[in-house]
Amino acid sequence: MINTERLTNLFTRIVAIDSISGHEQAISVEIQKITQDLGAVCETDSSGRNTGSNTGNLILKFKGSRPGKPLLLSAHMDTVEPGCGIKPRLQDGIFSSDGSTILGADDKSAIAIILEVITVLIENQLPHCPLEFVLTTCEEAGLQGAKHLDFSLISATQGYVLDTSDTGIIVTRAPAANRLEFKIIGKDAHAGVAPEEGINAIYYASKAIAGLELGRIDHETTCNIGVITGGIATNIIPNMVTVRGEVRSHNNKKLEIETERILKSFQNAVKSKTANEDQPELPRLEYSIENDFPLTNIPEDHSVITIAQQAAKNLGRTLKLKSTGGGSDANIFFENGIMAGVIGTGMTDMHTVRESIKLEDMVQTANLLLEIIRLYSE
Repeated sequence: MINTERLTNLFTRIVAIDSISGHEQAISVEIQKITQDLGAVCETDSSGRNTGSNTGNLILKFKGSRPGKPLLLSAHMDTVEPGCGIKPRLQDGIFSSDGSTILGADDKSAIAIILEVITVLIENQLPHCPLEFVLTTCEEAGLQGAKHLDFSLISATQGYVLDTSDTGIIVTRAPAANRLEFKIIGKDAHAGVAPEEGINAIYYASKAIAGLELGRIDHETTCNIGVITGGIATNIIPNMVTVRGEVRSHNNKKLEIETERILKSFQNAVKSKTANEDQPELPRLEYSIENDFPLTNIPEDHSVITIAQQAAKNLGRTLKLKSTGGGSDANIFFENGIMAGVIGTGMTDMHTVRESIKLEDMVQTANLLLEIIRLYSE
């Protein structure tokens, strides 16, 4: 039932609309025009005042022809850069950009798929449950749209986020993450004339980092130091350095332990300096630890999983459960009591100018979604 020509036209139409993080208003307006003709009730929350976007998250509600709890379908409207002036191409069944920008299949392939599925349901008068289509802003900027989503506008307690590559999996486990920032304050001095008078902030940051175990800590936990900024010139002892990193884990206790371990390393590095009589408070450590997103852990026997797997089986496919190391809007939904499995659309090489997606994969995901809705509605 999926109309491939319509899906093609819709996808190429929406990827050509600029919508980098914080600038989603144009695509939100376009989606509202499309869905109002399908009978959607459209609501935009006030999250823009917190995310910095020029619009809020978009919630579209479709009345079901069958009674029951609504099913959530979700994607995000924003893209990364370079994402302005996208010129989509379709060659041999594969969408790509002209090579100067991303394609925007992340995550507009999901939007196009969901809109096509809803169109098929309505034009064929297929029985279906109520549907809640949640489109977030600023996902690529740290899940900010979902974090500030007005959950009072949503009544669904389970559903699916379309925001990964592999069409043969459903993501059911994702880690929690802490974002870390350490600032070491030292004392500047001329590196050649009076190095004894300086306190090198980069040196103490290096001592802290050298004492860390980074990378994959175990099968559930990873740590990374990703950004170091500091110093002015090679002949000036740096008086400040900022180090940013993260810890991720599928186990909240391990997340806490590894975060504390990194903090201790920075604290010990600063304490290792013999006190300066003139400025005994230096070097000084300032830090912030922020929970970036909570974990997701959907039980294997939950209906959001069993329905999706049965739908795949009915289509002659298999859908494997996957544990991932990345976060998505599904993490925020989970924290707010919504079980949301993450399914793929087929997009590849996301966040690069080589991004592409096969039309065949989009059709495959659309058919899966149709079957999921049919089973859920029953």
